[in-house]
Amino acid sequence: MDPSSPRQEEKLEVAVRAAWLYYVAGNTQHEIAQKLNVSRATAQRLVALAIERGLVKVRVYHKVASCLELAISLRQRYNLVTCNVVPVNEDSGEQVLRKIAVAAAQIVETYISETEPKIIALGSGQTIKAVIGELNSFERPQHRVLSLVGTIARDGASNPYDAALQAAEKIGTKCFLLPAPLMADSPEERKQWVRHRLYKVVEDLSSKADVAFVGIGDVRVGCPLHRDGFITREEVTELTRSGAVGDNLGWTFDKNGELVRAGVQERVTSIQLPRPPKIPVIAFAGGEHKAQAVLGALRGQWISGLVTDERCARGLLAEE
Repeated sequence: MDPSSPRQEEKLEVAVRAAWLYYVAGNTQHEIAQKLNVSRATAQRLVALAIERGLVKVRVYHKVASCLELAISLRQRYNLVTCNVVPVNEDSGEQVLRKIAVAAAQIVETYISETEPKIIALGSGQTIKAVIGELNSFERPQHRVLSLVGTIARDGASNPYDAALQAAEKIGTKCFLLPAPLMADSPEERKQWVRHRLYKVVEDLSSKADVAFVGIGDVRVGCPLHRDGFITREEVTELTRSGAVGDNLGWTFDKNGELVRAGVQERVTSIQLPRPPKIPVIAFAGGEHKAQAVLGALRGQWISGLVTDERCARGLLAEE
């Protein structure tokens, strides 16, 4: 039928009336059918026709909708395998952390819920630990969990933010910890740690990992690396003077994602993943103060997936 024929034009006008009654007046399909003197099935088809012909535009005005748009923009700009942006209002830092942890846990569960054996690599940090805390328990003894970051703190105690053991307990499987401090006392000592037989076991497993979940830290006085005693104030100053804006697994990088030249860098024992990632490497990080660090991680192709909050996401998109 000619789309410009009087009969077709009349049908489109009725479709527009049906759509207006449904989307604007809020009528049910039963009410539309009565008002237009047609069957309920016809009323449904008329609304569908209006949408099909582009006569109806539906817009969702809500913070969640804007977050979806931000996530799509980030995914397209940086070719990410996944991106989730959580909405925030006047939330505190703890509330933002909880929102990110809940959203990130859903992504983690898509991997650990699979029955096929997986090797799951983890970074450490407050955000990663919060994410693991939000996971549901799964019986997946066929999986293996490993830590990419040294499990020993500077004072010899266990790393309080290592989440690998907690994750392994959640899914009832083996955990492989990296037997080293995050920062060795010297480059020579670092060489000794990374030559250890057990270090090599974890390093070999990391090369076969199916997915990695990491955090992104910023570099400043009071940042996690400094606050938790892994580096000194003087070392923070050295890093920032070298252009460092963020860290991934303890490796510090500049605004373009390139590793900085600093003495601290020669003492990091963490396993460094390939760039660009050969497997999904999904980062969990949020807060406006993390925008430069996350941007560097994206530019340097340290990560291929991201869960963040809308303030950080807007900061990322504003930079380009």
